[in-house]
Amino acid sequence: MTGLMELIRAHADAAGDAPAVASSPGETWSYRDLVSRIDSVADYLVRVGLRPGQRMLFSIRPSPKSIAVVLGTIAAGGSIVFLDPGMGESLFRNRVSSIDPAWIAAESILYSAAAPGPLRYLTRKRGLTLPRLSEIRAHHIRSGCWLPGVPRKAVDVRKLLHTQTAARISPNRDPDTEALVVFTSGTTAEPKAVVHSERSLVAAFRALVERAELGRDSVVHTEQAMIGLPALLAGGTWSIPKHGLLSGVDERGFLRTIGDATHTFVVPARLPKVLRLIESGAATAPRDLRHLLLGGAPVNAGLLRSVRNVLPNVDVMAIYGMTEILPVATVSAADKLAFDGPGDLVGTPVTGVEVRIGDDGELHLRGPNLCTGYLGSDSMTEHASGDLGTVVNGRIVLSGRKKDMFIRGETNIYPGLYEPAISSLPGVDGCAFVAVADTVGDERVTLALVTVDATAFAEASQAVASIVDHAAMPDRIVRVDAIPTSGRSMKPDRTMLARQLERAGLL
Repeated sequence: MTGLMELIRAHADAAGDAPAVASSPGETWSYRDLVSRIDSVADYLVRVGLRPGQRMLFSIRPSPKSIAVVLGTIAAGGSIVFLDPGMGESLFRNRVSSIDPAWIAAESILYSAAAPGPLRYLTRKRGLTLPRLSEIRAHHIRSGCWLPGVPRKAVDVRKLLHTQTAARISPNRDPDTEALVVFTSGTTAEPKAVVHSERSLVAAFRALVERAELGRDSVVHTEQAMIGLPALLAGGTWSIPKHGLLSGVDERGFLRTIGDATHTFVVPARLPKVLRLIESGAATAPRDLRHLLLGGAPVNAGLLRSVRNVLPNVDVMAIYGMTEILPVATVSAADKLAFDGPGDLVGTPVTGVEVRIGDDGELHLRGPNLCTGYLGSDSMTEHASGDLGTVVNGRIVLSGRKKDMFIRGETNIYPGLYEPAISSLPGVDGCAFVAVADTVGDERVTLALVTVDATAFAEASQAVASIVDHAAMPDRIVRVDAIPTSGRSMKPDRTMLARQLERAGLL
């Protein structure tokens, strides 16, 4: 198998001065720069004691430096564990315990914001309580200047980038061993983490290169590593949006730094604000953008029509996948808008992905990009997706979620079967079903609608009856300002929505 480093190094050998990674403000590394610094990181880590299989807890936002550390760690035989310290102290502590990291790479501000002082006061005032990373016994690497709260022996990330020997570093790993760990869900008692090997990652990146039509002239604007790294495998440029001091990338910053990008990735929940900024004139439409990639949540027809109106010359592709196996399938906006059958068309499976339909209608997935399994569990040969659906003429059509199911009386109600169609109604910006148990143990079902005005709400409420089966009709339809979301994929948070509706007296 050709590994990550060999694929990236091939571009450095062929066109070393070509731009590989660019970030705002104004930092650009060529392929020769990137490979040199990856080798430097790997060399440093091996010399100071990193052993194959050791894990590095990683909490540094995307930048040329952080990309070099991630790839250098993998090349040295280590494993990267992406972990958000803002998830809550108890959950974070439990997850750290489950991975037992030998190394921690984090931003200096994260160390400092957890230590007593004004920065901790400010973060807690914003509702964010960060764990004391400095208390974890491990080798510490800091990104940024030293601040109070940073371990005294923490190594400046810049030292890793400039200690390279003259020789190239050969990857020190079996391609089928653990290379990446990503937590997806789970309680504090039972954390759930997906483990990928270098082999499965390369397969995933190659599938995205093929479907997104990435090449050496491509500039991919995203903070998502699973979208940015395929650009490097294709010989293109990964353009990283600007982020705030203690926050992610906002929509204005995203558009302000998009520059000459040919491709970009946006989660559906953020796209309406991006489009409104362009439509209102508050931001300029990207001049060179050819491909808009959407994923992480259902993509409805109404959103696609909005994109077509605001960005008529941009091809839109919706990506269907999950942390366990990404991508699974893709579909163009044209095909999705033309689809008039029941369910949600998510497209044609990528090369190598196989779909098996279980007796209960659940999609079981396998392919070269399948993860090796869950942390601490047996190896995985196929993934039970939790999605219900079928394959029609070679294309996957979803009909709902196995887990997102409400039972009212003798009727099983699958929100995913109806939400895409309801969200595509005129004037509807989003929707979600929630269910709350009543006094006799049955479930009352409420449909929350986000609409542009009261008239659109009234019209959409009437139209629901033409979309939802009679037996599955909600007991109540209410109007809300927004649908709360959770996680990196920003999927509807039904638990939080139910709490909000209950507080507002709408359940």
